[in-house]
Amino acid sequence: MTTATIEKPFTVSVSDADLDQLRQRLALTRFPDEVDEVGWEYGAPLTDVRRLAAYWKDGFDWRKAEAGINALPQFTRNLEVEGFGTLNVHYVHKKSEVTENAVPLLFIHGWPGHFLEVRKLLPLLTAGKPDQASFHVVALSLPGFGFSEAPKKKGFASKQYAEVANKLMLSLGYEDYVVQGGDWGHYIAGYLSTHYAHTHVKGWLTNYTNATPPKFSTSPWLYLTHLITPYTKREKEAWARSQVFRSKGSGYSHEQATRPQTLGYSLADSPVGLLAWIYEKLVEWTDGYPWTDDEVLEWVSVYWFSRAGPGASVRIYKEMTGGFERPAIEGVKWTSIPLGFAYFPKELNRVPRKWLQTLGNIVFESEHEHGGHFAAHEHPEELADDVKRMFGKGGPAFGVVPGKNGYA
Repeated sequence: MTTATIEKPFTVSVSDADLDQLRQRLALTRFPDEVDEVGWEYGAPLTDVRRLAAYWKDGFDWRKAEAGINALPQFTRNLEVEGFGTLNVHYVHKKSEVTENAVPLLFIHGWPGHFLEVRKLLPLLTAGKPDQASFHVVALSLPGFGFSEAPKKKGFASKQYAEVANKLMLSLGYEDYVVQGGDWGHYIAGYLSTHYAHTHVKGWLTNYTNATPPKFSTSPWLYLTHLITPYTKREKEAWARSQVFRSKGSGYSHEQATRPQTLGYSLADSPVGLLAWIYEKLVEWTDGYPWTDDEVLEWVSVYWFSRAGPGASVRIYKEMTGGFERPAIEGVKWTSIPLGFAYFPKELNRVPRKWLQTLGNIVFESEHEHGGHFAAHEHPEELADDVKRMFGKGGPAFGVVPGKNGYA
């Protein structure tokens, strides 16, 4: 049984040999040339990548970063996945200071994120204060990311990611729980709500606003009202920004969804190639977040030193979309469990609200003035406040986990 699997404490421990090899590779980097005065128009600027690469080689203190990561309560556990055998999964699990009434919450990252996205949320969500919601937080490293084992067979997609996530929560003794996530976490939460709603998943809050238009065959009333309801000014502006991103900023997803193996050679062999590929997204997908070089290199180093290597992480795009032949959200069915949206203005995709209503029973919405794709890292206080307001006392999803009131 899944609940009988053994949990093992986990410590990140990169060998001196691997660190030496990284420095050797950085020393041998062959940089491309660059057109004069293009800034970010052609991608990550050469001056930025040169600076980061030099600091990664001679200044960045991985051991200090490693110690900070190891301050998190990390574990691994073997989980059986139907048709795929056993996977050893890495996760962070921090219990609330209010153990009796705390709500179990599963946090799911995306790409190019990883489990460290939850770090700033942990003290905010697990704190124990009277009349405030508190949570037992579990942050899964998706298979193929971070220090989780990668699937060895093709076809590991929405159903399997949801199965791993649900089995992890059950193995920890959380029969009922809520979910928060963005990027791929949004889609996987949708599949969790489709396959495990009411039995285990009791609510979800997403900071990624993507869905497909209503269809007459599945939601006739919603489809008809969508046809006659004009978009608001904010919806029109957000949709226009989304279209710009899709036409000018989404080439990476097409490559990762169609030829992940070919791209994987560069990501796995060249630390500077990996750095530039991820750094571009960290900067352009955030709302002016002041990334420090140490933050960027810690983030990218988790990919470089990941268990399966950085090339494994991009395969999720192919598996979840069938090689871009279908939307990743296809197969998510409307659910009556409480659904909430946290809107951050520089998010990559934001579709009209009528589209979002195809996903479930929207009971909570928050509109933020600042923030982008990595909300948990950029604005953790605001996202944590949304979680508390949705699931805490007086919130629209208060008490959804039986016996867990979400406050002391």
